[in-house]
Amino acid sequence: MTALAEASRTHDFVGIGLGPFNLGLACLTEPIDALDGVFLESKPDFEWHAGMFLDGAHLQTPFMSDLVTLADPTSPYSFLNYLKEKGRLYQFYIRENFYPLRVEYDDYCRWAAGKLSCVRFSTTVAEVTYDESEALYAVRTTAGDVFRARRLVLGTGTTPYVPEVCRGLDGGLFHNAEYMRRKAELRSKKSITIVGSGQSAAEIYHELLAEIDVHGYQLNWVTRSPRFFPLEYTKLTLEMTSPDYIDYFRALPEETRYRLEKQQKGLFKGINSDLIDSIFDLLYQKDVEHGDRPVPTRLLTNSSLNSARYEDGVYRLGFRQDEQGKDYEIATEGLVLATGYHYRPPAFLEPVRDRLCFDEHGRFDVARNYAIDTTGRGVFLQNAGVHTHSITSPDLGMGPYRNSSIIRELLGSEYYPVEKTIAFQEFAV
Repeated sequence: MTALAEASRTHDFVGIGLGPFNLGLACLTEPIDALDGVFLESKPDFEWHAGMFLDGAHLQTPFMSDLVTLADPTSPYSFLNYLKEKGRLYQFYIRENFYPLRVEYDDYCRWAAGKLSCVRFSTTVAEVTYDESEALYAVRTTAGDVFRARRLVLGTGTTPYVPEVCRGLDGGLFHNAEYMRRKAELRSKKSITIVGSGQSAAEIYHELLAEIDVHGYQLNWVTRSPRFFPLEYTKLTLEMTSPDYIDYFRALPEETRYRLEKQQKGLFKGINSDLIDSIFDLLYQKDVEHGDRPVPTRLLTNSSLNSARYEDGVYRLGFRQDEQGKDYEIATEGLVLATGYHYRPPAFLEPVRDRLCFDEHGRFDVARNYAIDTTGRGVFLQNAGVHTHSITSPDLGMGPYRNSSIIRELLGSEYYPVEKTIAFQEFAV
């Protein structure tokens, strides 16, 4: 379609950003003739955490948490259909492992995106405005194109978080999002320190520990958490990824929700328990192999990073052991920040800020139906709602549920059945 034709067309909605959640929405809306949507993505192709495609790394959720299955098991965009078209369905069946490889999931998403006509890659949004007279949003791109729509669905995702004390430092430190691109350079260092406690930190530590004798570096892993938390994955806990728990959590007072947000990180940011065991087993193996020589590695918990400086090719990191109240320093040549991701409202929304809802903490006040605008039905948010929808917000398995709910709002009627209750337990009195 030409830019002129696009400018004269009014879409039912524009999706901005194409991570797994908006990609799932694109797949689920594709067969709905009554909905006309377009999805804009600044990257030239789909990409999902390519910096963490370590050998053998896999999802922490099973294959049924794909783009569509939990909303529409018959969809041609399912992971199983992807395997069938790729000629790997029987191999996956014989593998008897429900968890797709991370690189495999990325390829699946690329496969799905390649089948869609509603996706516009290499399209960067510059500004969103609202025309009161026409009741339309105008999404302007950096190329000067304009996409007009009645509604928006935001799926721009989160960005790597760098601790304030590390910002602006020289020396080549990097966030784990760049690990695959930078690991050859990293392994040439005499010492490496990983800061962080989640799955990404654990995967990087395990890989570097396996190669410690090949490259001869000192390897440190430091976290402010009191221990290396496993991801809690028991079945009654998994019931918290449900519409039942969303109803309960969303109805709690704001301050209670924010308190729980901090307490529940282990439910979606923990380490796979098998990986924790593998790390211990590898440490044991290395200890046996080294004999009287200590393995050149340290694991430190309860340690907050309070200062950092770079001088003479070395980072000097100041930590505080929070339970002891003692300060200490680590010197390291290589520094990997596995410090997670934060959501920032996109700057292109500034012209329509007065149409958006914010809570007392300055974050989007995400309604139960995932709307964040003053009308309660015009702008919807993918992910970025842990403070309003708890651990269901980043969970891949809840993506199809959220998209089914958003589609219901876009259509004014239910196209995909939206579950109301699935849990055996009762969360509210």
